[in-house]
Amino acid sequence: MTTFKLVATAAMGLEKPVADEVRALGYEPTVENGKVYFEGDETAIARTNLWLRVADRVKIVFGEFRATTFDQLFEGTKALPWEDLLPVDAEFPVAGKSVKSQLGSVRDCQAIVKKAIVERLNGAYGRRGILPETGPLFKLEISMLKDIATLTIDTSGAGLHKRGYRVGQGEAPLKETLAAALVQLTRWTPDRPFHDPFCGSGTLAIEAAMIGQNMAPGYNRDFVSEGWPWMDAKIWEDVRAHAESVADYEVELDITGTDIDHRMIKIAEANAAEAGFAGVIQFKQMQAADFTTDQENGVMASNPPYGERIGEVEEVEEAIRTLGRAMEKFPSWSVYMLSSMENFEDLWGRRATKKRKLFNGFIRTDYYQFWGQRKR
Repeated sequence: MTTFKLVATAAMGLEKPVADEVRALGYEPTVENGKVYFEGDETAIARTNLWLRVADRVKIVFGEFRATTFDQLFEGTKALPWEDLLPVDAEFPVAGKSVKSQLGSVRDCQAIVKKAIVERLNGAYGRRGILPETGPLFKLEISMLKDIATLTIDTSGAGLHKRGYRVGQGEAPLKETLAAALVQLTRWTPDRPFHDPFCGSGTLAIEAAMIGQNMAPGYNRDFVSEGWPWMDAKIWEDVRAHAESVADYEVELDITGTDIDHRMIKIAEANAAEAGFAGVIQFKQMQAADFTTDQENGVMASNPPYGERIGEVEEVEEAIRTLGRAMEKFPSWSVYMLSSMENFEDLWGRRATKKRKLFNGFIRTDYYQFWGQRKR
């Protein structure tokens, strides 16, 4: 087994939940903006891809060095032992980005890195000329930040938010990784009811069910590193077998979702069925403010519409206002709402216990937390 420097990338504001997940898997995280670094072997690559709910991707940090000229970038890249990971027929596209660096041309940086790797592999494999690139895929990236070149290899492939259960979605779907973070931040446990009053395509409820049953979020999908010759297939078999053994499909869950749009209820039901939760999650067409329950100590979490078109804002504000009043009848329930509306607390009718700044895509939002008075 080889020890790699690995990085789990994260959306802004979600670094701590990702670090907590990395730590829970037994690795020691170091946090930077949008990145959680840790060390691990081939099994760590498989485990983190399979189990991280909130991270965007898991990458190998293969090299870091200072480069203020293209010569330095070329030589620094060529000095790395690419043959240790890339077979002679590897397909290796190079993506790039540059921030606050003298090497500002991303296209040139990509071309230089590609050329350097070709020379290195040709030398290592006793070849000349163009490499075939007909074999396994290795997605590389050159990132220039303040004149520091970082070369990474993506082990995930499609982003980790692609769980494989979404067969339909609405106009502004909540990313699965953000939905998982929103559930985790509520500290919900499977012995408590969970409700999403603006459920849309059902993502929050589905992610809650996956957490409740202790299902690995990546269990039903593939990862690009599964095709790498040095990633033994038995590693993936063992990691998936362990995930299957620790899932609790028998746990009783009280998870519900409602939406005013009957079309979204159909989509949510289809997504839940695809995820294996047909009959586990109850979806119903209903106005949010009509919520009622005889359960105590529940969690309500949602991403209400933000209202972006003329006439919509007033409708959304009224929905939030009436739901806020309705929830006064259920003081033991904790409510968590993700919204970009700066007047959300005024609409809800009271100040949030706590607020957390998050980004829903490129939209700056707050996660408003109204803690309930828990009943024993």
